[in-house]
Amino acid sequence: MIGYMTMPADFEYKDVFLKGQPVHDPFDPFRLRHPSMSTGHRARIFAPFDALAGFDDAVASKEVPYEFRHELSDEETAELDRRLGILHRLTRNGKLARQNAVPVEIAFFVPCTDENSFSYGFRGQHRTVSGICRKVGPHSILVDDAAVPLRDIVRLESPLEIAGRNIFDSREADTP
Repeated sequence: MIGYMTMPADFEYKDVFLKGQPVHDPFDPFRLRHPSMSTGHRARIFAPFDALAGFDDAVASKEVPYEFRHELSDEETAELDRRLGILHRLTRNGKLARQNAVPVEIAFFVPCTDENSFSYGFRGQHRTVSGICRKVGPHSILVDDAAVPLRDIVRLESPLEIAGRNIFDSREADTP
């Protein structure tokens, strides 16, 4: 028998098969030149071989949790605009931005860019970036080296206090 089949009578390697697996003495010259390899090491030899290049990445991309964009209410949009105005006044030029060094934490939406995902085009992820606000432009806000589009901002916070009050706490903070 070869595995689960019966051996054909005219099997070319019948004599080799019937000898079985080679057995070497521990101090055989062949064994000294070619020591036994552990199963783990043997498996490691074939690990770099990837028959389906990119398949693992494609499968992993399907496991990324995507969600719908959080839509702001009219009140939340007005509050965000007010906070962006305050932040713009505190960082309207490079000198003021360096002088005030306003720390901010911005939550924003990043759309799914994986064309092979079911979420492409209508879902994404909400991410947060923290750092010093460098500039508030007409289309984006620059936090450290990250540019966040204004249309994607969901939440804007700052722990900065002026005269013992958080800059976003009250309407009086509108005139720093």
